[in-house]
Amino acid sequence: MAWIRIDNRLIHGQVIETWIPYTNAKNLLVVNDDFADDALRQQIATLAIPDRISVDFIHITEIMGYAQSNNLQDTLIIVADCDDAKRIHDQGFSFDSINIGNLHYAPGKKQLCDHIAVSDHDQECLKFFANHEIILDFRCVPNQPLQIKGL
Repeated sequence: MAWIRIDNRLIHGQVIETWIPYTNAKNLLVVNDDFADDALRQQIATLAIPDRISVDFIHITEIMGYAQSNNLQDTLIIVADCDDAKRIHDQGFSFDSINIGNLHYAPGKKQLCDHIAVSDHDQECLKFFANHEIILDFRCVPNQPLQIKGL
């Protein structure tokens, strides 16, 4: 089963140094339309990824075709925000849990913990997942305890 993470930053040090080893991922899949269209960002991000880890960048609408053509057993899937996660779910890609790793603060957002700020829309999306019995895992790094102020 693939591990799914929401992180505004997509690929960065915490993903490479903590989440890839924690999940034993051999593949990194970034599912985000903006990133899939940006070859320069992909090249820059790829520089930080160890050679032993394969990486792909796809559009959200490509998730089901990608899943049918690839074994996602050892894959860490990263999306940028709650909308991306909801859209891959709406495409028919099912998952039992989702790690909410980082959502930046912006005016109008509610700060749930140091690394997660949510808009009303984000809260609705997370409640949708909870109502569909998808486990919400609010951790920035694997060894971090869960400390949420409430949804």
